[in-house]
Amino acid sequence: VQLQASGGGMVQAGGSLRLSCTASGLSFSAYAMGWFRQAPGKEREWVSVISGSGTTWYEASVKGRSTISRDNAKNTVYLEMRFLQPKDTGVYYCAAGQGPLRSIVQKTAVTNWGKGTLVTVSS
Repeated sequence: VQLQASGGGMVQAGGSLRLSCTASGLSFSAYAMGWFRQAPGKEREWVSVISGSGTTWYEASVKGRSTISRDNAKNTVYLEMRFLQPKDTGVYYCAAGQGPLRSIVQKTAVTNWGKGTLVTVSS
């Protein structure tokens, strides 16, 4: 199983980014997918998750300015983030797992992690 994330970069506060994560080696539609981020010196935290059928959850700080989506035909999950703030800076990881979304959020059902893509938001 491989999860390849891309789309990170440097952006000014108020800008937007679209992250992508393409999976291989798994039955994509059967997996919940998630985006997590890890800021320097902090623990990895969840940002957004999406079930195989398209149910979405968002962490409070990104809700309303982020959209997670998936294209099961392309084995790809996306995270569009708008109105980015310096506190959004970090390495963004995509994750795959099978189980309730809560267990993905808590990482207990995550079975695969991507290598991460760095997002840097400057003020």
